[in-house]
Amino acid sequence: MKFLNVKNAAFCASIITATAFTGLSNLSAEIRWDMPLPYGDGTHQTQVARSFAEEVNKNAQGKLTIKVHSGGSLIKHPEIHRAVKSRQVQLGEVFIGRLGNNDPIFKLDNIPFLATDFDSAEKLYQASKGEITKALAKDHLTLLYTSPWPAQDLYSNKPISSLADLKGLKMRSYSPTTSRLADLMGTTPVNIPFSDVAQAFTTNAIDAMVTSPSTGVNAQSWDYISHFSTIHAWIPKNMLFVNTKIFNRLDKDLQQVILTAAKNAEQKGWALGRKLAVEHTDMLRDKGMIVSAPTEQLQSELQAIGQTMIAEWLEEAGASGQSVLDAYQAQ
Repeated sequence: MKFLNVKNAAFCASIITATAFTGLSNLSAEIRWDMPLPYGDGTHQTQVARSFAEEVNKNAQGKLTIKVHSGGSLIKHPEIHRAVKSRQVQLGEVFIGRLGNNDPIFKLDNIPFLATDFDSAEKLYQASKGEITKALAKDHLTLLYTSPWPAQDLYSNKPISSLADLKGLKMRSYSPTTSRLADLMGTTPVNIPFSDVAQAFTTNAIDAMVTSPSTGVNAQSWDYISHFSTIHAWIPKNMLFVNTKIFNRLDKDLQQVILTAAKNAEQKGWALGRKLAVEHTDMLRDKGMIVSAPTEQLQSELQAIGQTMIAEWLEEAGASGQSVLDAYQAQ
């Protein structure tokens, strides 16, 4: 039987050590995250989310790769929150108002006529961010960034001068708060996802909707809707969050890469929201839709609905909700 001399033994040991190190290095380079998004590639929300993923992938130095799954291709919108919570996927994006049944703070994002311009919407976000973070933490989730839509306006196939003109119509809803708004407007709420808006109008499943000019542009609403009233009801947001346990497993450098990319994405999202509010309203007009400001009567009636919904929200949200509103109004 032959034995290795000390020199050869040391050489073999070094090979084994190097191979093991390389294996561990390759293992660390194989961290892959899936990021489901609810909206298609044409929306600015998905464009912002893609820019976030691209920045992370670029600066993670091969340690982490985020794969984007847009348009509900991996997980449908209603299931994204649960999928991240259960660690089926690592992170995901949702429309904040969709989570209104989970916690009242998420309903605040859809309360009409509370924050109707971008400056006010940013103040409301800063006032409510702490409570949003707490609500997500209950589900072991960490907020990464928010990105706003342009203000929500009124689409219809006839002129709307007052709430009486809406009575009996079927109104698209997409969150608990928009369903309540439809009720108070005298319409019937119908839950229709963004992807089905065009078909819903052409088949008379809905007669009107309150949504952003960006949604109207992406759905080519001029093909089946005639009127657009700039009621500027509220400015809702999407948010991207990550499973906290998965995030905490990353080394500090990778965590910082993600947080920096999230900060940049949030800045980009808010800037884009402001820009597209003007551009997409102009596009609806250019495509032949009748764009008009609301009448004083309609505006007054909608403001009264807003006050009702704020009071209802405060009753549900309690002291923490009052603290958020106080902080907002103090800015």
